[in-house]
Amino acid sequence: MPILNKDMTLCISLSARPSNNGTRFHNHLYEQLGLNWIYKAFRPTDIEQAIAGVRGLGIRGCAVSMPHKEAVIPLVDHVTESAAAIESVNTIVNDDGVLTAYNTDFLAVAQLVEDLDQGLSVVVRGSGGMAKATVAALKSAGFGDVTVVARNEERGRALADQYGFAYAAEVPETATMLVNVTPVGMDGGDGEGQLSFTQAQIDRAEVVFDVVAVPAETPLIRAARDAGKRVITGAQVMTLQALEQFVLYTGITPTDEQVAAAEEFMRAQA
Repeated sequence: MPILNKDMTLCISLSARPSNNGTRFHNHLYEQLGLNWIYKAFRPTDIEQAIAGVRGLGIRGCAVSMPHKEAVIPLVDHVTESAAAIESVNTIVNDDGVLTAYNTDFLAVAQLVEDLDQGLSVVVRGSGGMAKATVAALKSAGFGDVTVVARNEERGRALADQYGFAYAAEVPETATMLVNVTPVGMDGGDGEGQLSFTQAQIDRAEVVFDVVAVPAETPLIRAARDAGKRVITGAQVMTLQALEQFVLYTGITPTDEQVAAAEEFMRAQA
């Protein structure tokens, strides 16, 4: 990484629970490509002031994580069509003070589920910004049997209705694909070390998908692997969505080998 200097381009992430995943991934790619860029994670105390800082300080790119993915929408100048439809943002690009919002979570999830059996009976637990991106990606990929299970019934029903899916207060016994889009299992959270689905539900499933990226092997993913299930991890989501962000920020598409090296560095340091 270059020594800090006045010409260095800055990208940041904003999250209530920052991790080093994005920081390691982006900075490793900057170093491989010889870019005079740096990436830093922040925990904002005021999201409006943070976004004003992105604009006023000329920060090139800004990743947005929970719980700010919806709150930033009125703070930017333009929202891409997919992000507007989902009503959730995870990426902001600053072009000379003009802020444009994207959702690369949607693109990542869509890639990860594209080769799955569309006949699976899917349960998505959660109703926040990442849940919106996930449900939209499932709809786009052709899944028809999707049930949203959420603690907030109003938000859960609204999300399900938006895509013509079902809402339920409890996980149906017929579920063959489980998707956790809640913070349960996240390091440092209230649900750290806990399972977002029961062992019986995991045993009945064919595919288990946890969007939580920290730790890379969540309690849910470990339980699913032990039960012999196909798993999709939050670390995979993180890599794909971060790659999309990198391209949006820099205009450069790294090689597969460079991405693999950045991903290996990210996971080795976790």
